[in-house]
Amino acid sequence: MSDETHHSPDGKMNAGKLAYLALGSIGVVYGDIGTSPLYAFREALKPVAADGLTRGEVISVVSLMFWTLTIIVTIKYVLFLLRADNDGEGGTLSLLALLMKTANGHTAILMLLGLMGAALFLGDAMITPALSVLSAVEGLKLVTPSLTDYIVPISVAIMALLFAIQSHGTGAVARFFGPIMALWFIVMGLAGIMHISDDFSILAALNPYYAVSFLVREGFLGVVVLGAVFLTVTGAEALYADLGHFGRRPIQWAWFALVFPSLTLNYFGQGALVLRDPMAMSDPFFLIFPHWAILPVVILATLATIIASQAVITGAFSLTRQAIHLGFLPRMEILFTSETNTGQIFLPSVNAVLFFGVIFLVLSFKTSDALAIAYGISVTGAMVVTSIMAFEFVRVRWNWTLPMAVGVLAPLVLLEFVFLGANLLKIRDGGYVPVLMATAFTVIMWTWRRGTALLMEKTRHTDIPLSSFVSSIERKSDHSPAHVPGTAIFLTSDPESAPAALLHNLKHNHVLHDKNVILTIRTINKPRVAQEDRYSVEKVSDRFSIVELRFGFMESQNVSQALATLRKTGLKFDIMSTSFYLGRRKLVPDAKSGMPHWQDRLYIALANAATDPSDYFRLPANRVVELGSHVII
Repeated sequence: MSDETHHSPDGKMNAGKLAYLALGSIGVVYGDIGTSPLYAFREALKPVAADGLTRGEVISVVSLMFWTLTIIVTIKYVLFLLRADNDGEGGTLSLLALLMKTANGHTAILMLLGLMGAALFLGDAMITPALSVLSAVEGLKLVTPSLTDYIVPISVAIMALLFAIQSHGTGAVARFFGPIMALWFIVMGLAGIMHISDDFSILAALNPYYAVSFLVREGFLGVVVLGAVFLTVTGAEALYADLGHFGRRPIQWAWFALVFPSLTLNYFGQGALVLRDPMAMSDPFFLIFPHWAILPVVILATLATIIASQAVITGAFSLTRQAIHLGFLPRMEILFTSETNTGQIFLPSVNAVLFFGVIFLVLSFKTSDALAIAYGISVTGAMVVTSIMAFEFVRVRWNWTLPMAVGVLAPLVLLEFVFLGANLLKIRDGGYVPVLMATAFTVIMWTWRRGTALLMEKTRHTDIPLSSFVSSIERKSDHSPAHVPGTAIFLTSDPESAPAALLHNLKHNHVLHDKNVILTIRTINKPRVAQEDRYSVEKVSDRFSIVELRFGFMESQNVSQALATLRKTGLKFDIMSTSFYLGRRKLVPDAKSGMPHWQDRLYIALANAATDPSDYFRLPANRVVELGSHVII
């Protein structure tokens, strides 16, 4: 198995660089999981507190939380999944892209799993900011009860500001994310240490017997508690998705040196406080702090939740770009907010969808209690999908035997299915929200993928083989088109056929340029492409060449820049006398198409909403010619 790659920031790094990257990962990778103590323990206690809280129940709940963190985060993600990388990149779609290279007859199943995982992550990107910011701002109730009515408006204002600054980029403030989150974890850990002495018997929660015996003894109630306990690991998927930004070792070091100890100490401190004073279960996180410290902690918690939300939003941008390049979504406007870091991107349409989704959730649920009930399904669903795909990964890429793969991964998958089942019990109480979101995103991505495949099938029947076209056009005859100086570049997805724009240009304008380039842009199942592998050139005749440009799914597809590099290698053309020809299709729904009528309509709406290819591929605006045609799908 491949340990590290040249794209990952790992490898031979000195202690200073390792510490720097580890600090950065605390701000980006661990923001979501780091804000879970605000609400997770409180929500986990509620089901068992209905008929009075016993000491054994408090210890058992803390034990469940500790072992959930240990098994799901430490073992599955930090120690195992961070090694399952695609050239240094992690995440559901990176894993899917890797598996698609070796998919043996079950491509459709893998693709559906990948789409579901991506859709669940996007749903999570809406719920996380709403839940975490609400839970932080609610601490104001303990400062002064008169602020209770202002919690929702303050939360909405924070969210509005957060989404408004996305277009300006976060590079200027991102350098503070790591130190602020590190301070947050230190404060949480110290607060926990201060209260463990309230009742040292809480340390018994380190024994897994309390967690297991509680589940066996309580039956259905134990399953309900599990649904809330899972809130402790929200954000674990970010560990894997952000692998390419920091590398495996810095993320692991940050977890073991600071994040895991701080979370453990805080949950144990909250447990000890409730053992001493059961009334503290109303808001155990803020009550472990002295009253004078609550306001500063609320401010720090709000900053931490804003950083956590920023990390999730950035993750949604990156995942959407991957989905576009892998052909699961139409082209969208992608703006770069940094001149040096290509990972800092802004997608206006995604930002708008997330913003309205988050505001809708805040105004609908109003409290973190209500929203926490709805939360969990998207997170557990995404984890189950990742585990199933990891099973395929270890079999194909690491050559594990079937018994070994089953022996290692089956217990994890079963445990996650138990957690998923526990969260599905919340469907009626708001759990339907993430399910509907994920379903909508999955349908959109599946429709785009299926519609694009059908469109290619339909147009292929009318295509003229490029070789036949070139040989016929090169023959001297009285009807030969007029020759004009310069270079024409025709963009097409199928280099074997004559591009529709080329045929329309001949039909309507009766001209042919001195040099004609048939340009195909390919996205390959790797994060990035080495410069020497960027292009290939095939000369068809004196006047026709086929050029293929290749980009990784994490790269921006800047065609102008790539062609400039190509000119240096010997393909002669002057960019100022070069025209780019694009074919624009007007899609018309067909009742006899391979998709239902509503799906045809959805595909056409997505196609119409797609950003202009000349903008997407960074073509020189004054050199682009578009020629249209009608296509029935």
